[in-house]
Amino acid sequence: MDAINGADTAWVLLSSALVMLMTPALGFFYGGLVRQKNALSTIMHSFFMLGFVSVIWALFGYSLAFSPTIGGFIGGLSWVGLNGVGVEPNADYAATIPHLAFMVFQMMFAVITPALISGAFAERKRFKAFVIFSFFWLLLVYVPVAHWVWGVGGWIRNMGALDFAGGTVVHITSGVSALVCALVLGKRTGYGSEPMEPHNATLSILGTGMLWFGWFGFNAGSTLGSGSLAASAFVNTHLGASMGAITWMTASWIRHRRPSVLGASAGAVAGLVGITPAAGFVTPLAAIIIGFLAGIGCFVAVDVLVRGRVDDSLDVFGVHGVGGIIGAIATGIFATKSINEFGNNGLLYGNPGQLVTQIIAVVVVAAYAALITWVLLTIINATVGIRVTAEEEARGLDASQHGESAYQI
Repeated sequence: MDAINGADTAWVLLSSALVMLMTPALGFFYGGLVRQKNALSTIMHSFFMLGFVSVIWALFGYSLAFSPTIGGFIGGLSWVGLNGVGVEPNADYAATIPHLAFMVFQMMFAVITPALISGAFAERKRFKAFVIFSFFWLLLVYVPVAHWVWGVGGWIRNMGALDFAGGTVVHITSGVSALVCALVLGKRTGYGSEPMEPHNATLSILGTGMLWFGWFGFNAGSTLGSGSLAASAFVNTHLGASMGAITWMTASWIRHRRPSVLGASAGAVAGLVGITPAAGFVTPLAAIIIGFLAGIGCFVAVDVLVRGRVDDSLDVFGVHGVGGIIGAIATGIFATKSINEFGNNGLLYGNPGQLVTQIIAVVVVAAYAALITWVLLTIINATVGIRVTAEEEARGLDASQHGESAYQI
């Protein structure tokens, strides 16, 4: 049996807690951006995922994602109910920490991913439909893609695609699915003609700060150890976020003649998304460049291309979908084995093939997520309905879906 390293175990457990914090942080980030009558229901979308997805993951999600492969496309059922997932290390994934520590770290990634999608349909989706959609989306989109990219024997992993901490698995799947959700549900009543300003920008900034804090676990924790690579991923994460915030705010300043606070917040998240797939493969200078590319690319996607045309309520596609795509492709450009010997060199280090591999992975995962999401929404809409009534939407989802309100004033 491989020896358990106490420092590695402590770091992964701490990182798991940091990633767990990101989900309620996302709730605050999203909750502050909607109108007051929908604040609690929007926060609930994230908070509910903590319990719901965790149980699904323990029962069969983890087994399907990471147990021995079936043809490179899905795991088996040998680890159902965490059978065989104990305190001994699993050398295939992390030889110096308990298998349970790896499982719970991956659990927190699974928790936040469907929660990310919720920002696209905020203020108009039935909670029952959200629960059903999240269940099937997790099993039919997230779990297979996680196996393809990260599972031993997964076909995208075998192809050589690099995704250090979830640019493809988490952000492209959720971002592209969010766009499909926004298109299928349609625009909010009054979109474009009625004010729909954020009701509490302060809450969103708090959520951003918590997300930034938790993201150190998201990326640096993906080293699954406490050594030098964790330090590299930690620094790259911070630099990517910092440059993303500066870039988006500056672009907004130029376009709208004011330095937007919420723009800086969105830019930080865009930078974090962009650096996620590359965090453990690139130099700090490359992290700054990726943060810039994500900041400007996501700003253009949100402010110029999507907003006003599609009601992606909280810009999930523009930030997570576009940011994930930029980060995944940039990994194929800037990756270097001098940072991570278990990675690969990218285009700038003499390996253009890595860029091609990254693009293939992006296209396949985006197309798969879009197709399955559309099918799920079509079926759910035909059976239980996905959108609240016009009267319920006017009252607000806090009252119509939960019978509660965010503020008692």
